[in-house]
Amino acid sequence: MLDRGLFAGYRPLPSAYDEAFRADGAPRPEFEGCLAALAASTASGFARQQRFAERALLDQGVTFSVYSDALGAEKIFPFCLVPRLVSASDWARLERGLVQRVLALEAFLDDVYGEGRILAERPLLREVVLGSKGYLAQLRGVRPPGGVRIHVSGIDLIRDPQGTFRVLEDNLRTPSGVSYVLENRALSKRVLPGAIDRARVRRVDHYPERLVAALRSVAPDGPDGTAVVLTPGPYNSAYFEHSFLARTMGLELVQAPDLFVQDDRVWAKTTRGPRRVHVVYRRTDDAFLDPEAFRPDSVLGVPGLVRAYAAGNVALANAPGNGVADDKAVYAFVPEIIRYYLGEDPALEQVPTYVCARDADRDHVLAHLSEMVVKVVDEAGGYGMLMGPQARAEEREQFRRRIAAEPRRYIAQRRVELSTCPTWDVAGERVVPRRVDLRPYVLNGAGGPWVLPGGLTRVALVEGSYVVNSSQGGGSKDTWVQSEPVARSDA
Repeated sequence: MLDRGLFAGYRPLPSAYDEAFRADGAPRPEFEGCLAALAASTASGFARQQRFAERALLDQGVTFSVYSDALGAEKIFPFCLVPRLVSASDWARLERGLVQRVLALEAFLDDVYGEGRILAERPLLREVVLGSKGYLAQLRGVRPPGGVRIHVSGIDLIRDPQGTFRVLEDNLRTPSGVSYVLENRALSKRVLPGAIDRARVRRVDHYPERLVAALRSVAPDGPDGTAVVLTPGPYNSAYFEHSFLARTMGLELVQAPDLFVQDDRVWAKTTRGPRRVHVVYRRTDDAFLDPEAFRPDSVLGVPGLVRAYAAGNVALANAPGNGVADDKAVYAFVPEIIRYYLGEDPALEQVPTYVCARDADRDHVLAHLSEMVVKVVDEAGGYGMLMGPQARAEEREQFRRRIAAEPRRYIAQRRVELSTCPTWDVAGERVVPRRVDLRPYVLNGAGGPWVLPGGLTRVALVEGSYVVNSSQGGGSKDTWVQSEPVARSDA
């Protein structure tokens, strides 16, 4: 056991799978060397390193926004310097499952906006899809340039008490957070160089290079076309990421007034005159993307952008309309979707889900609300949730009435005991177990899917909490994926 140094007194939670230590407190064998290197720090020494990391984030302006916070919108993204470790064998299984899932969801979206075969054969799924806010009927029959709809995805994973990774939800519209993955790694390399070398960690800094290559691979007129990053502007909660990715990809960061559409082609305004744009990596929600096609009052969108996209003259990443596959009710059907399109069993399990649009599921949920986590199908960021085991009786009663009135809007799952990871407790200056999830990122272009070896580990910094979202008190960790014993070209 590592009973001295940084991990002195650390004990995993008895009800959860600990990412670094076994139930008896011994380090997991694959991580012994790395944990020993980390354990060489004293608590006081590590506290200084943690403060240095936090100051570096402050100096670099690594922030996000929370509009509902009365104390101010701009926040430094909380960061725990103790990394989350993932073995090479675990990662290989995750990688296979993530690629499979993205390919199946690509086929699903292509079908939903094309022939609609699965909708004709699955009446309940048809009802769920056509009732989804993310389904955009006006895009039926539109084929995206390059045939790719999901250029960037963030698939949220949890690990159950048996150590099994499960998909929690899919993010296929404008998934955020990858900038923090890259910033966290840069900090780890500065502050913990010995431990990161000992762990044989696979690199993540080539993500911008891989992203821009994926974007350009679907450009209508070939890979030399112009690509831009479209942001709603500096008041968006993820503006730091928009500017970070534009800078690291070497692309222009633009807002709606910088673009215009003429002859069903997109142009950027420059000091040398209009310049044709072939790919728009857009970080603007569907509803605000184009006032001609969606909300007419939007000042964040480009009039005619969807018309140019439908004409095949510009690639939009991600494709508008992907939100139907993000719908939490559609999530319940993904194992069936994988079998339907790929003829394979899912390589990754997911959380068993009750779809309240089904009469039997709804009756079960209403009878067991105190045991359920209830979610609104089109909310994100931890909002619109009922944590049944922790909720007050009046909160459960409110949700009971809402579910009965609008069952299509809700799904429910039994609470899964999230895995824990050693985490630095700033107040107590010690390492404690805290619950985590993981968001790996998958890029998809003309060459097929590629999975970034790592991802955003989000951590619930409050003792006993299951909420990892940064907007509700969570933070992040660097995710160290071990390389194979034999070095790989991207390791």
